[in-house]
Amino acid sequence: MGGLLLLVQGGFLGAAQAAVDKAPKTLSETSKECVACHKKKTPGIVQHWGGSKHYRANVGCYECHKADAKDKDAFIHDGKKTKVHISIIVSPKDCAQCHEQENAEFAASHHSKAGRILGSLDNLLAEVVEGNNGMVTAGFPEGVSAAAVNGCWQCHGSQVKVLKDGELDPATWPNTGIGRINPDGSEGSCTACHARHRFSVAQARNPENCGKCHLGPDHPQKEIYDESKHGIQFYANKDKMNLDRPKWVVGEDYDAAPTCATCHMSATPKQPVTHDVGMRISWNNRPPVSVRPEKADAKMGLPGKDVPWDDRREAMKDVCTNCHNGDYVDAFYTQYDGLVTLYNEKFAKPGLALMALTKPLLKPAKFSNRIDFVWFELWHHEGRRARHAASMMGPDYTHWHGTYELAKNFYSEFIPELEELVREGEHSGDAAKQQAAKALQAKIDEVLNSRDHRWYLNKMDPQEAAQRKKAAEEFKARYK
Repeated sequence: MGGLLLLVQGGFLGAAQAAVDKAPKTLSETSKECVACHKKKTPGIVQHWGGSKHYRANVGCYECHKADAKDKDAFIHDGKKTKVHISIIVSPKDCAQCHEQENAEFAASHHSKAGRILGSLDNLLAEVVEGNNGMVTAGFPEGVSAAAVNGCWQCHGSQVKVLKDGELDPATWPNTGIGRINPDGSEGSCTACHARHRFSVAQARNPENCGKCHLGPDHPQKEIYDESKHGIQFYANKDKMNLDRPKWVVGEDYDAAPTCATCHMSATPKQPVTHDVGMRISWNNRPPVSVRPEKADAKMGLPGKDVPWDDRREAMKDVCTNCHNGDYVDAFYTQYDGLVTLYNEKFAKPGLALMALTKPLLKPAKFSNRIDFVWFELWHHEGRRARHAASMMGPDYTHWHGTYELAKNFYSEFIPELEELVREGEHSGDAAKQQAAKALQAKIDEVLNSRDHRWYLNKMDPQEAAQRKKAAEEFKARYK
């Protein structure tokens, strides 16, 4: 358990003194005024707040929404008797007044940096390939893509633009994207998981809470969870989960099933809660080739760069061993690592090498070539599905939605497209393209003649072919 100790000593899971030590004795006069008005105008908000821990702690509207007159998004609320400045957005910096440790952990996580997708390859798709500049607002006089505004930004977060008098540009607000870039410079949105104004802990612990973003063709964790034994156990025993308990320690307060929160964030008898969801993950399966998480953290300048993957794995194993024995958990990780290695070595690394050689033969604009889409979906969709599903014990998504789709498209789409590029280059009359086509063909030959792919050329090793024939005959004999 040395990894757990390292995490605690490193400050990722250790105790920290909150900026506000005590809750107010009574609700402030300003918040009382807010409540009196909003009971008439937006009664649902008041009811939600009335069911929250904030209400019981005398933390009201003003305590969260108060602002300094110098804040970019500050304004004086119309109709207030006491002229105070407030802001619409409650940022992680605001929440840190009371939740200092949670904010520090979240700020160190990949979740808080999700807004950095802006300008990435994914956003090129939403802004240009799928969209246009047809949505014009005050903050975007030259226009912005409605596909990005309503799609990518709602999960990853927008960069909120402030207009005059604290008004927020409608292209960037409303937005609860988990990596939202706020007017005060903070990154993130606590309400991405802790929906206002009830901030229900039970809701945050439910798998559906994560499903707002973690589903779909490229990261279907919610669907994977639903098909896994963990998900089956959860839905069959949800009434035994004690989701609304203040203390929620696996093995003590519940044992029916784990949720997303159990594995990635919540307390065990040996670990406290953490809001850095990467501290128990031992592979980063987001990029074309899976990498260890400390490498990804270093690239983003996160403190997790100093936490080795095997320490993080020990932290996750600590969660698992509240219900499974050590041999079971070790065997699971053998299976998972095997799938990641298979994907990396058979498809991802050769695919990247082949794509690098296509550049001189392609039209220069990204996604103006068919092979751009084929390769993107190979790693970004099928490859991710297989890897994520293996990590969560979802067999159907590992195989039929993952490695099957990956292999089918590698051999029936990717390789033929590469061969077509070779033919076009050879007949182009352009010496540079002809040379590029020759280099690409050599790499195709190298890849297809490798141990992983030579079956495609009908060059399977005779011994392996004989073994497969024998196994098939035995199967038929067994089930005549």
